[in-house]
Amino acid sequence: MLSEWIEALLARSSLTGFYVLIITFPLAIVQGILGIFPFTILIVLNISAMGIVNGLLTSWISGIIVANIVFYCGRSFFSDWFNRKIKRKESRYEKWQKYFELYGIWTLILLRTLPIPNNVVSLMASVSSIKPFAYFISSVVGNLSQIWLYGIISSSIIMPKQDSKLLIEMYIAFCLSLIIVFVRGQFLQRNKGDRTKESL
Repeated sequence: MLSEWIEALLARSSLTGFYVLIITFPLAIVQGILGIFPFTILIVLNISAMGIVNGLLTSWISGIIVANIVFYCGRSFFSDWFNRKIKRKESRYEKWQKYFELYGIWTLILLRTLPIPNNVVSLMASVSSIKPFAYFISSVVGNLSQIWLYGIISSSIIMPKQDSKLLIEMYIAFCLSLIIVFVRGQFLQRNKGDRTKESL
């Protein structure tokens, strides 16, 4: 019903091109805070109005801005409330909090890619020890991964005649690059830890 309401709102407004952001960006903020509807709806609307490249680009930028708004609001105003909420569901979130401490931004990048509500990811990060700049980097890369993946899926539905082979190949290359960087970073960190132990 909510998806139909959003689509009806867009149809009545008669907004096209970049003007559609007048509706989709405020809705992205609502989605980022409350998570009451999937972000994919907004991606689809942006792609429909602006084309696949501009639609994905504006969705990515919107996702980054909203993720950081929610993060700073969570850290400044809602950390006590969210900590209490986590304690009530400790078994569900405890492992991810441990991963935050172990792998930092890599956990956030993975969570952004998985079908997990964005507001939960941002709020969980806000009560962790992650530094703001590291979170910003994770939101840039993580939202890129998420938008790219959802864009591939939604474009095949909206534009079935569009050849998305290049988009898929580039996304696979992007994911492989992230995996290589992660493995290399973990390897160097482990070697550094071993050398530190030996010096002691």
